[in-house]
Amino acid sequence: MISNKQAKLITSLKLKKYREKHGFFVAEGPKVISELIDEGVSLTWMYTVDPSLASADNHFVINEAALKKISFLKTPNTSLAVFEIPESPSLPDSGLIVALDALRDPGNLGTIIRLCDWFGVKHLVCSSDTVDCYNPKVVQASMGSLGRVNIHYLPLLDFLSETDLPVYGGFMDGVEVYDAQLPKNGILVVGNEANGISETVETTISHRITIPRFGPLQRTESLNVATAMAILLNEFRRPTGT
Repeated sequence: MISNKQAKLITSLKLKKYREKHGFFVAEGPKVISELIDEGVSLTWMYTVDPSLASADNHFVINEAALKKISFLKTPNTSLAVFEIPESPSLPDSGLIVALDALRDPGNLGTIIRLCDWFGVKHLVCSSDTVDCYNPKVVQASMGSLGRVNIHYLPLLDFLSETDLPVYGGFMDGVEVYDAQLPKNGILVVGNEANGISETVETTISHRITIPRFGPLQRTESLNVATAMAILLNEFRRPTGT
C-alpha cells in the first residue's frame, strides 16, 4: 500500500509550486511511463495495479482504490509514476529552435512538444509565463515526447534579442509560408492563444510569416496554435526545391 505521506506528496505535485519545491513530476499510463524511462528520465517511484509491470524495487503494486486516490485523471490508467525533473542542457547556436510566447493551454503545449519530437526539433524555448511543461495535462498530451525534447524557460525577449539566428514569427499577416525561404538554422516563434505574439517580442522578429486562408469567405479568425505549429514545422522541414 501507499503511505499517507507519499500520497500527500504525489497529489501536491498537481501544483507547480510543489513540483518546483520537491523537484518531481507525475506521469500516468504505462506507455508514457515506459517512454520516459527509456529516455533516461530518473524514476523515483512507480505505482501500478498490474503486477506484471512491477519489476524493480521502486515499483509498487497497489489496488485500484489507492491508484484513484493519487491519480490526476478522471479515469485512472493502470500505472502512475513520479519522476525527477531533469536539468536542461545548454541551448545550441544552430539548428531549428521553437519558441513560445505566453502559451497558456496545457493541451497546446503538450501537442507542440510532441510536434517538436516528430519534426526533430530538440530545443523548445518557453517564456517565463508559458504553462509549465510538467503540468500533468502537458505530460499526458506530450505522450512521452517530453523525454526527447529539451525545454528551456527563459526571459524570451532577452533570448531573442541576443541571438544571432534569424527569428521567424507566425502572424496573421506576413509572407506566405509556402513562398518563404526557410532556413535550417533559425528560431520559430508562435504566440499566445488569444493575443498572438506580444508587442515587445514582435520587435525581435526578423521575418513575419503567415499561413494563408483558402476558404472563399475568409471569415476564419485564426488557427489553433498547435495546428499552426504543425503546418509551419512541416514547411521548415520540407526539402529545398520541392
